[in-house]
Amino acid sequence: MAELPIVWQLLVALIFSVVLILGLGMGLGGFLTWQERKQSAQMQDRIGPNRAPITIPLLGIKLYLFGLPHFLADGLKMLMKEDFIPENANKFLFWLAPAMALFATMVGFAVVPFGGVNEIAGFKINFQIATLNSGILFLFAFASLSVYGGVLAGYSSDSKLGLIGSMRTAAQLVSYEVALGLTLIGVFMIYQTLQLDLIAAQQGKTLFGFLPNWGVVWQPLGFLLFFAASIAETKRAPFDMPEGESEIVGYFLEYSGMKFGAFMFGEFIEIVLAAALMVTLFFGAYHIPWVQWEWITSWLQSTVGTNWLPGLLTGLLQFGVFAAKVFFFCFLQLALRWTVVRFRYDQVMNFGWKLLLPLSLANIVITAIVMLIVL
Repeated sequence: MAELPIVWQLLVALIFSVVLILGLGMGLGGFLTWQERKQSAQMQDRIGPNRAPITIPLLGIKLYLFGLPHFLADGLKMLMKEDFIPENANKFLFWLAPAMALFATMVGFAVVPFGGVNEIAGFKINFQIATLNSGILFLFAFASLSVYGGVLAGYSSDSKLGLIGSMRTAAQLVSYEVALGLTLIGVFMIYQTLQLDLIAAQQGKTLFGFLPNWGVVWQPLGFLLFFAASIAETKRAPFDMPEGESEIVGYFLEYSGMKFGAFMFGEFIEIVLAAALMVTLFFGAYHIPWVQWEWITSWLQSTVGTNWLPGLLTGLLQFGVFAAKVFFFCFLQLALRWTVVRFRYDQVMNFGWKLLLPLSLANIVITAIVMLIVL
């Protein structure tokens, strides 16, 4: 397979950026605003959103679509709401905060592998926007910028309640970022790489001959700790201290319109990004257990020919497998949000520093000992 010219590489990266960020990130994030309400309604024996139909006047038809138009109505409502700015607010920082929070989340998708390297029209196409040797460090570096978005939001709004929310945001996110990074060290020790594209290592061999060579098989404790820490990083219940809805204390308390929408939408995109990381690091990304993608490509070549179509279909199938896994973990996070009771602030901090952090360090030590003895 030949390498694409640099101009075409940039064009392919741009196309993948649109597909992954707008399609999987923002598209699924917007869909989750409807799914959360519908899913919580089913869990609580309610109907949920069902009163925003799409009307076709000429035909007199109303399409309710199980309440799906509600998230479109939410977007229109936020666009039309008054863009309020407090009188004594720092207007530049007040505008910058939601942009930083949204940008820091979306840029993380650049290093997420949503497909493998496939041959299309004789060229090697990598279904990943940016292949970096230290992709996880890149992701954590930009993800940490979301802390600044929350802190600046409360600080710049000239509100004591907003400032309290921003202080909670800084304390919680910094605390759980420490545990979040430590939970992944065991995975990188096993696979000997900091790249997010661990698929070759997870697909190359199977553990004990029948289990998939996935991160969750080697690091079950690491996955559970990462799952808990990632939910805390999304700032959602039961870790919703920065918002503090029951106490009217939140870093975006003074925001309205699309600025508030940017914060809310950013949280849902964080859910998608957290699910994508779980899938990539612990569940084989686009890998299907006991199935080699070379087999599927060979079957497609024998069926549709050896032109550009088999490679494209293989890439689309890989993206479909990856998206299905991501959607499952999004569903799991939303279910947990309506299952576990909300923590107190001291419980949130104790859980991070007194439970997650020691267990993360213990997981590293145990992994090192097992690798030294067994491997």
